[in-house]
Amino acid sequence: MKNNTLRSIVLCLAAASAANAADSKFTLKEDAHGVSVSVDGKPFANYVIDQTNKPYLWPVYGPTGKAMTRAFPMEEVPTETKVQRDHYHHRGMNFGHESIGGWDTWSERGTHEPGLKNAKSGGSAQTRLDLLGSIRHVKFTELKTDADKATIAEICEYVDSSGKRILTEERRLTFRSSGDSRSIDFDQDFLATDGEVKFEDKKDAGLSIRVPASMAVDSKEGGKIVNSEGITDKDAWSKPAKWCDYSGPVEGENLGIAFLNHPSSFRYPTRWHVRSYGLFTANPFASKQYDKELPDGATVVMAGEKLKLRHRFVFHKGDAQAAGVPALFEAYSKETR
Repeated sequence: MKNNTLRSIVLCLAAASAANAADSKFTLKEDAHGVSVSVDGKPFANYVIDQTNKPYLWPVYGPTGKAMTRAFPMEEVPTETKVQRDHYHHRGMNFGHESIGGWDTWSERGTHEPGLKNAKSGGSAQTRLDLLGSIRHVKFTELKTDADKATIAEICEYVDSSGKRILTEERRLTFRSSGDSRSIDFDQDFLATDGEVKFEDKKDAGLSIRVPASMAVDSKEGGKIVNSEGITDKDAWSKPAKWCDYSGPVEGENLGIAFLNHPSSFRYPTRWHVRSYGLFTANPFASKQYDKELPDGATVVMAGEKLKLRHRFVFHKGDAQAAGVPALFEAYSKETR
């Protein structure tokens, strides 16, 4: 009986989603900086390809038109205090990894350059700068709008400080809107096109979104983290889970971000590098850096092989319970990705 009830909920949600999405009209606009996505004449997200050492989405707007990403470092706004302007590299929504083939795409120049002025940390800051790599946009292979979605497909190259390629990524972003929610599928295939490549065991790695400052648990305005196992707030850090949800106040409304990990994704269920100050990352690469008692999680992708990541972000009203996140995950998990 319980399974039948859950199945009915999932089918109803899917039907409602399809009906609402069919009424949506997506628009993609490409320029020198990337692609902007709008739905029904309203902004959804900007995909930026030329502002730092990796592509990123910013801003991203939820179903009520409120920004669902922190403004810093792209903008400094009065609603974000100096304390909340931490971690320069936490730009909107992005993927990065502290060490793929020895090169760091997690951080960026703005992360370490301030440390050069400090006599004690200047040496380590320069070392980190010397190891900076880039995720370089090569080309868009598809920019398409359908009745119910918009798609951005892209080829990226991971390069070292000299510009030498170490890895290729095929990336596909799919945007949908369905009444009370908006979603972005972030599908990634990492191809070892230039020989074997090693993904090191690093906690600072994975697909991330930096939530609005007011939503962060540490802001003490009502923000909350909960995962599929019922673990909440700070205790959710490093724990494996099928999904994780971050919710809280944004400009007078209670909104949330459900972050879903597909069963076909590498090391499902992923571990979550989710922080009470607002970082929200799905990171299947770390093991020992999360817990010294665990084995080293470094992974080598052999020449010609690939590693696959599949995730969905759902921007919703209310908290995880109000948004029916378990049912959203159930529907997503049954899709072929």
